[in-house]
Amino acid sequence: MGFLDKILGKKEAPIQSNADFWNWFLKHEREFFKVVKNRQNIHQDFLDKLGPKLDEIHNGIYFLTGMFDDNTVELILTPDGAIRNIYAIEDLVNAAPSIDGWKITALKPSSDIQNIGVNYEGFKFNKDNIKFYPNIHNGYPDEIDLTVVYDDFEEEKRSILTNGIYIFLDNYLGELHSVTLIDNMKIVGPNGISEELIPIEKLKDYLIWREKEFVEKYEGTRHNTENDNYSSFEATTKDGGAVIAIINSDILQWDKKASHPWVFIVTIPFDGSNNNGMPDKETYQVLNEIEDEIVPFLKDVDGYLNIGRETSTNKREIFFTCKDFRKPSKVADELIKKYNGAFDISYEIYKDKYWRTFRAYEPR
Repeated sequence: MGFLDKILGKKEAPIQSNADFWNWFLKHEREFFKVVKNRQNIHQDFLDKLGPKLDEIHNGIYFLTGMFDDNTVELILTPDGAIRNIYAIEDLVNAAPSIDGWKITALKPSSDIQNIGVNYEGFKFNKDNIKFYPNIHNGYPDEIDLTVVYDDFEEEKRSILTNGIYIFLDNYLGELHSVTLIDNMKIVGPNGISEELIPIEKLKDYLIWREKEFVEKYEGTRHNTENDNYSSFEATTKDGGAVIAIINSDILQWDKKASHPWVFIVTIPFDGSNNNGMPDKETYQVLNEIEDEIVPFLKDVDGYLNIGRETSTNKREIFFTCKDFRKPSKVADELIKKYNGAFDISYEIYKDKYWRTFRAYEPR
């Protein structure tokens, strides 16, 4: 066996935990350090080896690397804008040992705007050609809705320019603030703008001020759902399928919705082909058991509100609103692993401060 190992190469043990990953990294870090410092074959000898190992920990972890100073390599782990993957990166970096010559960073850090110049798809983005103004909505006072004005805007290149602006903001604000503080953002050109334009270098202070106001307004706000009333809803889709929902009708009247700004939806597909798209008795019981597994981890006292559930053609959706996005993502990922092969569970988590997602269930 030893002879074959030498010929074929010994197969490395699978990465099953953060500790496993760092143990693997420690075995190779001197080699990786030299590759990055010498800037030779970085893709082949470092990035192509690192990527598959990160995938074993969690899908959707990307990375950047370079010399932080003459004696230190920085490795930045990033979700590339995917909020659901932030917790996994933070957990992985928090588990990292101290490694001489390495700086391990979770998420792209903020930078001095004077030093930021992004070249993307032939367009340049810098502090001189980007401005902004806030859109104020009287009915939604806590929403941070921005219009970003780019001097060289071209409508037919909107998608490219939007990506370029997001890359610029990631570098300027830091990735965490870039993806979590701004609720809505639209990119436009300078023509026809009547609002007063604000230099982009003032955006960071503006967001810090708005976030401080928001935190002070809702700090400690909780809702006890124990005595809430629930309502049943039935409807029919355009295709004739049934929709049945049980929703916390009291909480939808709450005047502090924005205190729990993250909407978390777990979707569980099932085969309802023999029951007009609805679950049979056995499947119904399993779906309820899965929901019962989630609820103890996401308690109202901790800032997680169970809004209800909806069952429609071949799928069950479970609704929460949350103070934070990290724990729900982690709970859902564990659920997906547990039921892999039995149910193709998926989830969404996104910011919706005024719970527009559930508008259809509010009284008319």
